[in-house]
Amino acid sequence: MRSRNLQSRMIATILILFCCTLFPLQPVKYLSADPSGDFFNSAIPDNEETRKLLEQTLSSAEIEREIIKITAEQKALEQKVESLNRQATQKKTAIADQQERAGAVVRSYYMGDRDNLLAAFFSAKSISRFLALFDYYEIIIGNDRDILSQYEEQYKDLKDTLQTAKRNSEELARLRTALEEQQVRVNALNKDIEGGIKNSSDPENMSTLLKEFTLYWENIGLHEVKTYFKALSSAMNKLPQFVQNREGVLTRKGMTYELNLKEEDLNEFLQSQNSLFKDFAFHFNDGSITATGKSGALALSLTGHYTIQEEPINGLIFQVDHIVFNGLELPDTTRKTLEEEFDLGFYPGKIVSFLRTTAVDSQEGVLHVKLSISF
Repeated sequence: MRSRNLQSRMIATILILFCCTLFPLQPVKYLSADPSGDFFNSAIPDNEETRKLLEQTLSSAEIEREIIKITAEQKALEQKVESLNRQATQKKTAIADQQERAGAVVRSYYMGDRDNLLAAFFSAKSISRFLALFDYYEIIIGNDRDILSQYEEQYKDLKDTLQTAKRNSEELARLRTALEEQQVRVNALNKDIEGGIKNSSDPENMSTLLKEFTLYWENIGLHEVKTYFKALSSAMNKLPQFVQNREGVLTRKGMTYELNLKEEDLNEFLQSQNSLFKDFAFHFNDGSITATGKSGALALSLTGHYTIQEEPINGLIFQVDHIVFNGLELPDTTRKTLEEEFDLGFYPGKIVSFLRTTAVDSQEGVLHVKLSISF
């Protein structure tokens, strides 16, 4: 653990030294908890061309991670589709005999073969003959019923297997398309990065800077971003309880409720949940939400908005539009991965089970949510 921390500090130090070598030192401003404050880090140079190369390098690294993820999913899905197809083939073979037997039963009823048995049953001239025929009739009808029931179950099982195989095949095709698209993107990015390095004033130092920055992101940066998202997800899970107990936040008007959450209340709640949010703040703008903060020399900024989700559970889902890490914007692949891994949603049903969200808006520092009663 100590060696890993030492390696991380060495990487960060090397990155800063390279930046200082390539670019003159400038007075630096750090982000405060005020969302309107400046947002960059001294380790990131102000030179626009270099900042662009760093962002492209960051995007390239993240898309490479996405490619690895998609490739693994594709491999697992290929094996699953192959297994399902084998199962379907085996079930088709197993069902063939049962299908013939079921067909014979259906034909016997259609052709009237069972009518003679039924007629004999009703023409019995003694009680003992009647009971014997009745037992015989029950055995035959019961056997017919079992044959048809077994065939129905096997056919349903085969149909389910084939449908599952089809869905997985369609998902596999989607993954293959996504993989091709991401490979095109990363190849184009790498080409631009190579051109940027060649056109820089010091290609050798620039190449080294970008390599060290990639290591810095993979060893420190990504971990820090996930730390914030994990803390936010944990806190948002407890927000309904805070809203319920906070006087004036939730009000009732007839058959509807209104939730008006001030950004000061939300920030107070977050700070009570985790000391990480001491220098972190949410701000409710007109139609959008920003969240900014810092931890030591690492800074993070989120911009997004809430949308209403109906299924599988009604609630507000936070859609991340932009993530800026130490002054550099993260690519869409990173935003998507973080949204999938960490739930920043708000679910009014956790306040009162019969409440559902019908509208959401944010303006002048307040998040407005309209709720209705749904039984």
